[in-house]
Amino acid sequence: MASLPTQPEGAPNPQGAPLPGVSPEAASARELGFREIHDAYFGFVWRYAANRGVPAMAIDDVVQEVFVVVHHRLESFEGRSSLKTWLAGIAYNVVRGYVRKPGNRPAGDYLDEEQDLLAQGVSPAEALERKRALETLDQLLEKMSDVQREVFILCEIEQLSSVEIAEALGINENTVRTRLLAARKLFNAGVARQQASQKWWRP
Repeated sequence: MASLPTQPEGAPNPQGAPLPGVSPEAASARELGFREIHDAYFGFVWRYAANRGVPAMAIDDVVQEVFVVVHHRLESFEGRSSLKTWLAGIAYNVVRGYVRKPGNRPAGDYLDEEQDLLAQGVSPAEALERKRALETLDQLLEKMSDVQREVFILCEIEQLSSVEIAEALGINENTVRTRLLAARKLFNAGVARQQASQKWWRP
């Protein structure tokens, strides 16, 4: 697996003064540097890939591909949106490309090894409960349309606003709100069914 680049092409202004024609958001991102951006947003990209169904064995490669794109495009980032929104758009395109390839699972078994949780000091009972919760989330996400799934993950899990989601996915805010409402109804109905089933079978 190729190593990540350490710095974007081009150096920041050594005096720290705003560059001509560069927005404050873009100037801040370039001043921050690629390595710092990678470290700050690695968890965000990893969670997004996992929740979009990228299997555990492929997540590292997909996340690396996202940051390779970030590295190549950082100098062209204009700051019209927040850095996180810009990263979300890149992650969306990379992950969508991955899950659409023949042979790649559309919904993944991420974190399905209970040993991963046990190694973190979680009790066996808690590990099993978390695994079941993740499996339920995976099943409910799978029932959503692509757009519903995207807006649900970015809003409910990553806490992006409807404006940020619209910018990241290249759709209008009304579409975000409509799809999010539908996704929440599917999710809440699925959770209610599961809870009812557990009560029915509980001795």
